[in-house]
Amino acid sequence: MDRRSLLISPAALLAAPALAQGSARARTLRFMPQAALATLDPIFNPTTIVTTHGFCVFDTLYGCDRALRPHPQMAEGHEVSADALTWRIRLRDGLRFHDGEPVRAQDCVASIRRWAVRDGFGQVLMQAVAELVAEDDRTIRFRLNRPFPALLDALAKPGSSPCFMMPERLASQPADRPITEAVGSGPWKFLPGEFVQGARAAYVRNEAYVPRAERAEAAAGGKRVHFDRLELIWIPDGGTAAAALRTGEIDWIEYPLPDLVPVLERDRHTKTQVYDPNGFLGFLRFNHLYPPFNDVRVRRAIRDVIEQADFMQAVALPGDWQECHAMFPCGLPGVVESTPAPRGEAAMARARAALAEAGYKGEPIIHINPSDFPAVTQQGRLTVDLMRRLGLNIQPVESDWATIIARRANRAPPAQGGWHLHNTNGPAATIANPAVSWPTRMHGSAAWPGWPEDAAVEAEVAAWIGAADTGAQEAAMRRLQALLWEAVPIAPTGLFRLRTAFRADITDVLQAPNPMLWNLRRV
Repeated sequence: MDRRSLLISPAALLAAPALAQGSARARTLRFMPQAALATLDPIFNPTTIVTTHGFCVFDTLYGCDRALRPHPQMAEGHEVSADALTWRIRLRDGLRFHDGEPVRAQDCVASIRRWAVRDGFGQVLMQAVAELVAEDDRTIRFRLNRPFPALLDALAKPGSSPCFMMPERLASQPADRPITEAVGSGPWKFLPGEFVQGARAAYVRNEAYVPRAERAEAAAGGKRVHFDRLELIWIPDGGTAAAALRTGEIDWIEYPLPDLVPVLERDRHTKTQVYDPNGFLGFLRFNHLYPPFNDVRVRRAIRDVIEQADFMQAVALPGDWQECHAMFPCGLPGVVESTPAPRGEAAMARARAALAEAGYKGEPIIHINPSDFPAVTQQGRLTVDLMRRLGLNIQPVESDWATIIARRANRAPPAQGGWHLHNTNGPAATIANPAVSWPTRMHGSAAWPGWPEDAAVEAEVAAWIGAADTGAQEAAMRRLQALLWEAVPIAPTGLFRLRTAFRADITDVLQAPNPMLWNLRRV
């Protein structure tokens, strides 16, 4: 059967307990995420789908608006000493976790510490922290060993491991093992009895949640929930998901297939909008631990044979993508593009020569790729084709996203369950500067999978974060970008903007690097 004509069975889609029809359906928001939810811990697994779940269940001390400016969220506010070495953050009154227990500063201190073990920005922050304590139940105190102007930016990270607050009993668990209980203080309560790993998750509105008074913008402002129930429903086939949206069986698709967007735009029952105007940077990630990609000559040569237009046309509509020869998302403040090397057969010959010089002799090259994530899947397949044309013995491994994420974290040799190459993308807001950009950090075993190491790069990251003024920060950013372009932790494949699609009766969909499942109404 052609997937474009396949209509999902209502019985299959709605096979879950206690699902009523009629008015109950109107009060239920059904969301189809970019990938299946397979784990509940957004600190252990900071992928977009788990972060989406995290924003539903947990809350943050500060939240970023669309311009990436931090605003108080759980925090009532803060004060900073004259020497900038002591920060006191005061919690809003009346905050409670879903189990009824009050949110205390002790919970927040434990949450910050657990988050900082795994997050790159958190690691840099804690290097500047001499003491982090709860002064009382509502006051968190940072005592620094040097000024850290970006402290609030760290606590307000909008994606790729936001600093979510958890009860101390959860946050005190080791950061290298996922928590299995989702209890936070956010606007939605998780329903563990209805969770089907890799298929669906359900939530009910947190009636005790008190949103801020400010207007909602991205992860900042008031998180007002106007539905009684939320369901995350995973539909592996994009055509089936689009059909379910058109018939009203689901309300929102995070990433519709690009070739189905025009169909949804013509349907009077559905609408689309740009998911995040800042876009996504696509890239090829190298495993820096093993040959041949531990040789920078090979990484540079691969970077220079990627035809970005081919990759972008596979994932985005005309007008929604651009080439981006930079290590940070083009168009953001301070980002400078490098002059790309000429492409074509001369570049292919240089790449083959680099592989030979690195000692490559036809060993299997493992490329891991999700089969159920369209914005990544097609780019991965183009990479496999490119590697074959270069003469590599490429061995593609495709599986569901959760399986690929697990293998990506494996540091073992590629022949023993590890990998060589992996395509993915990063929301621009989550990789916008040196402090938050997980794919460009090069701090070895603590780095994002691929584990690159370059002391000069890390020195410039530290210089950017610790810059005393704007001029010093801009100079550090220029130096860092030049070093990164030569070190090649990733090879960019282009910048693209995705469309998100929802029912025409759903209003006030926020634009952000993650789906924000509040502020929405059915009219």
